[in-house]
Amino acid sequence: MTTTDVKSRFEAKLLRPAKPGDDKSWTFLVLPKDASEQLPRRGRTTVEGTLNGHPFQATLEPDGQLSHWLRVSKELSEAAGADAGDMVKIELSPAKKEPEPDVPADFQEALAATPEAREVWNSTTTIARVDWIHWITSAKQLKTRAKRMGDACEMLASGKKHVCCFDQSGYYSKAFSAPEAENS
Repeated sequence: MTTTDVKSRFEAKLLRPAKPGDDKSWTFLVLPKDASEQLPRRGRTTVEGTLNGHPFQATLEPDGQLSHWLRVSKELSEAAGADAGDMVKIELSPAKKEPEPDVPADFQEALAATPEAREVWNSTTTIARVDWIHWITSAKQLKTRAKRMGDACEMLASGKKHVCCFDQSGYYSKAFSAPEAENS
């Protein structure tokens, strides 16, 4: 994806997730709607920017409210001298080129078992591959994930280059949201 150097500058509060999972070291922030509106898409999108002047590249996640949220690693927050509860200065712009997504091992196996699907997969755009993987990995249950992988292989094998019926923003389906913040 090639973009102009659209830059958003804003301040946001660094939040600690109420349910961080196994890794309790990360924080997050939610982009203001006007900053998110300058991005090329409502779904997952990769940005380059700075947090308190420290450079980073990250993939923003949709928040289900037509905006995005950013997961901030412990390393990035330490480099930026910020912690949960702090207001941070953010500058970001869309990445000049969307990086190829990591294909989960189970989906790689499914594609390898379906040569017709693999052929169409290889001819899709990076953004389409991001959406296919996001659709599969956003399943909340293993059974749903397995079904989506099977459906993806069927759709790809039939020539479909884009996942159908997938609301990348989560707005209409309410499938995505930013993490719930811990009470401070």
